[in-house]
Amino acid sequence: MRLLYFVCWILFERSAHCKQLSPVILVPGDGGSRIEARLNKSSHGPYPFCDQRTKDFYVIWVNIASVVHPVPTDCLVENFRLVYNNKTHRTSYPEGVDIRVPGFGGTDSVEWLSDTHLPKLGYYHELAENMVKWGYVRNKTIRGAAYDFRRSPNELEDYYTNLTKLVEETYNMNNNTRVVLLAHSLGNLVILYFLNHQNQEWKDKYIRSFITLGAPWGGSVKALRMIVSGDNVNIITVTALKARPMQRSMTSSAFLMPTNQFWNKSEVLIQTPRRNYTVNDYQQLFKDLNFTDGILIREDVEGLVNPLRPPNVEVHCLYGKGLNTTAKWIYEDGAFPDKQPKHLDEDGDQTVNIRSLEGCLPWKHLQKQPFYSKAFQGIGHVDILNHDINHLGIRGGVDNKGIQRGRIV
Repeated sequence: MRLLYFVCWILFERSAHCKQLSPVILVPGDGGSRIEARLNKSSHGPYPFCDQRTKDFYVIWVNIASVVHPVPTDCLVENFRLVYNNKTHRTSYPEGVDIRVPGFGGTDSVEWLSDTHLPKLGYYHELAENMVKWGYVRNKTIRGAAYDFRRSPNELEDYYTNLTKLVEETYNMNNNTRVVLLAHSLGNLVILYFLNHQNQEWKDKYIRSFITLGAPWGGSVKALRMIVSGDNVNIITVTALKARPMQRSMTSSAFLMPTNQFWNKSEVLIQTPRRNYTVNDYQQLFKDLNFTDGILIREDVEGLVNPLRPPNVEVHCLYGKGLNTTAKWIYEDGAFPDKQPKHLDEDGDQTVNIRSLEGCLPWKHLQKQPFYSKAFQGIGHVDILNHDINHLGIRGGVDNKGIQRGRIV
């Protein structure tokens, strides 16, 4: 049995006469939504081989050609970046680029990052397939809430309006059954911000529970490399330095930087021969990178969910641990900021540090709604989406040796 079998087990709505599965809305993490673009540019830009115009929208993320060949990768970086306005504190698209997130409410754009449905570009697909085996129906009892993951929650107003409508619509179309929000990675912060801005009456009526998978509640040290020297996300055809401007332009990158709620001012996160940087040194870091807009972007996002406030709905906080996870980036002589650093590790899920993953734990005593948590030894940040439930050690549901429904053991 897989992870979403567990979702089914813990989310049965029972009555004396029937069993009603709670509808689930899947919310992806960083890079987990398919995104489309349409071009009508005045020029080809810095790369003459890039398209100037396209007749229709096309998949820009993930376009397999853009990540397996260097030439399309340059075009991706140019067209997929954001443009920050330091007067309005908002981002926009590059001139002549229109962006949309397709299929909101459906599952296809969160099951698959590409419309070609290549197996290696699956995201929530295996989970959705397992849910269907349990009796779930796509676009009725399983919904999807894709979003532009490049942007931080303060720029997702339209998304949150549509998400509110989606929750209410899903509730109504399933016999007034409360909705489960299931999120992964960055998606958990997006949903936490959403729930923190909903009134309690609305949450009590429409939200059954919030299932969080691998949430970076306090950010991640790994995110710092994107901003400093770029991250090729393990794609050999992508040059980290070419990806860096695009990654810096994404306000969600600054949003994922480690927070001072979980790291103290004495802990070095970035070590260089000239100086070290802690959570208290971000302003100086951006100055030294000659990326002064970064100062404003970080100021825009640092208080969105920091300090963490409980969502005041039932929570199931699940995360991996026991894997080497970057604790500090070390730049040797001549490496900062344009060459790739070495690193020291600590416990985590290979992407998010354990202290950040466990940021949910105080909620047990800070909200009256039920709170459950479970750490899974040796389970990675992405692997948690598909790991065998028997190894996760999760039970619940129908008369399982007296264990109460929904409890994590």
